[in-house]
Amino acid sequence: MIGVFVLGLCLLLAGGTAAPALTSPAFLIAGMREIPSPPLGTSWAPAPRTADGLKMVASTDGQDFQLHTAGGDRTFLPGVDLGDTTPGHLPGEGAISAAQYRAWFAAMSWLGLRVVRIYEIHPPAFYEQLAAWNQANPERPLYFVQGVRLPDETYVKKRNLFDKPFTDAFRRELQAAAKAVSGDLTRQATFGQVGGAWTTDVTPWLAGWIIGREIDPGAAAASDRRNASAPRFTGRYFRNTPKSTPTERWLAARMNDLAGYVAKHGVSQPIAFVNWPTTDPLRHPQEPLPQEDLLPIDANHVLPTADWPAGTFASYHAYPFYPDFLRHEPALINYDYEGHSDPYAGYLADLRRHHATMPTLITEFGVPSSIGSAHNAPLGRSQGDHSEQDAMRINAELLRMMKDQKLGGGFVYSWADEWYRYTWNTAGQQDPARRQLWHDPLTNEQHFGLLAMDADGAPDAGEQRLLDSDGWPAREVTARVDEEYLRLTAKLGDSKPGSMMVSFDVLPGVSGAPMPGSSDRRPDAVLALNLVGQSGQAYVRNQLDPMRLDFTVPAADRGPAPNGWKPFELVVNRALTVPGTGAKLPVELQNAGRLRHGSWDPADDQADSRALWQIDGDDLTVRVPWALLGFADPSARRVGVPKNGKLTTQVSPGVTVSFTASGTDQAVGQVRWSNWNRPYYTERLKQGAAELRDAALVVTS
Repeated sequence: MIGVFVLGLCLLLAGGTAAPALTSPAFLIAGMREIPSPPLGTSWAPAPRTADGLKMVASTDGQDFQLHTAGGDRTFLPGVDLGDTTPGHLPGEGAISAAQYRAWFAAMSWLGLRVVRIYEIHPPAFYEQLAAWNQANPERPLYFVQGVRLPDETYVKKRNLFDKPFTDAFRRELQAAAKAVSGDLTRQATFGQVGGAWTTDVTPWLAGWIIGREIDPGAAAASDRRNASAPRFTGRYFRNTPKSTPTERWLAARMNDLAGYVAKHGVSQPIAFVNWPTTDPLRHPQEPLPQEDLLPIDANHVLPTADWPAGTFASYHAYPFYPDFLRHEPALINYDYEGHSDPYAGYLADLRRHHATMPTLITEFGVPSSIGSAHNAPLGRSQGDHSEQDAMRINAELLRMMKDQKLGGGFVYSWADEWYRYTWNTAGQQDPARRQLWHDPLTNEQHFGLLAMDADGAPDAGEQRLLDSDGWPAREVTARVDEEYLRLTAKLGDSKPGSMMVSFDVLPGVSGAPMPGSSDRRPDAVLALNLVGQSGQAYVRNQLDPMRLDFTVPAADRGPAPNGWKPFELVVNRALTVPGTGAKLPVELQNAGRLRHGSWDPADDQADSRALWQIDGDDLTVRVPWALLGFADPSARRVGVPKNGKLTTQVSPGVTVSFTASGTDQAVGQVRWSNWNRPYYTERLKQGAAELRDAALVVTS
């Protein structure tokens, strides 16, 4: 079965009985036992207020976001973003079980997170289990922020936010969301949209709404030109200021629609729309990419009327690694935070300063615990290449910073690793139709979670014995395949070499120059290991080099490699020109094929989740991400072969492994596996989660 790694009384999780206390073993996800339970503190039970006949558990007052609790008004909310998928599934499939929701709510609470933000209507189980958890833990409930996604991306193609079918579909979804949270919705499932009967009223714990998603600046700019004559919106609940743009008028109308649907249920909550640095209202003259400073969208131009007492706030998805203006704007570069330059802190301060009459919340932030990166950033907060401990430490630092900057809250992105996600510098190397069936350590977007979704392999995918002999350099070799790695375990001979190569032939039809020290022309990928210095490098044959699919990088900019080979690298920034200074910046590459040595066992406090090999005496263990072997889809055994800048794939009959040491090539054997259409996985809190828990306790104290 799919491995939901929850310890203890799982039957309680799946049932409808009242939830046990927070410390019950029924809710211990792997990793929770390493984290002390936080103190109870004062009550967070809801203490709603009433204004104009509408009940409010949260409202805004100037720049304060106020959650009304029995312990007083809470003005900073530490939260987490929750998607709606699990490995093997796409958004809208309703894949999360009731048992998972219950275990996850317990773990979120254990970590000191007080709010869970969702992006769309979740299955009824989310609302049922949230209510059950909160009723069983009344002094420490988990609040939530409900999102409503745009119905599709047709506005981008049509260059028109005001397109009637698009707008009508969004209005229907806004109305459905208002009914879902009140326990008054029944609908059939359609493609990308869950169905069911929502019968649980969770408005006592509903802290707010965030509608839409990041707006495409080019499409919205075209829409503004097309709809320049659209009148300024003035509704019963929301209105525009005179300086509003057509996009802001469309957003005000949608927020007014939602407020009308919500008010029918006798409640009011703060409503905001999604924004991001690409369309923030600030100007960034040093931003190298025009689309990143093309269109301002300003929450100051979308305001509540006196009939909407809960108010509004500015909501930003803002990360410390992008856009590039964070690296080039002098005011940000020179911003002093705690005695050192911190551009991200400066950016948050600018956002709060701009929104002087409403709260500012950072509703997505964080860094991923991936091997691959997609962007460099100041202070080491890059878009990847972090161990789990480092990622949690950075997330904790940023959460404290948001409280120090007097923001209204910070929501860590995200709760769980999501296998279906892609990113710009690896997407062209993968088969998009089956991406959700395997987990890629080189794709940073798949590793933002606080909860690791570790590949586990099919139950019948046991070890394969590849070698059992008196050979050299290895005497015994076994292999195992899972959804993330090809794993090898080798017993080296009595005379252990100081260095060796582990080679992989994935496509028999591809060959070329052998690696120096070897005479074998067949391998397509090689791991060169220094067993003494405990370092290593991954190489890929020129014909399979995935960088050719997306980017033309001068040979002089690539890392060193033998003739016919390339180091496995990722582009993390294209060559750019800074407009204000004219400075020309070269392409930036990450050596994603650097092979870290060490333990990757989560039970080892010194482990590094990025480590790929370890030598202990005569025992060598290696785990190889599928991307390092050139696979575009290991679940169907398809290898990516670039042709004329486009991805083509060929089926691999299996991966033939060989070792080379001191000029001697040793044939090891072939690893084979069956195609899979269903992944297996286990869940655990990532290493370092205790640091985030400590930060959450500080910001709520």
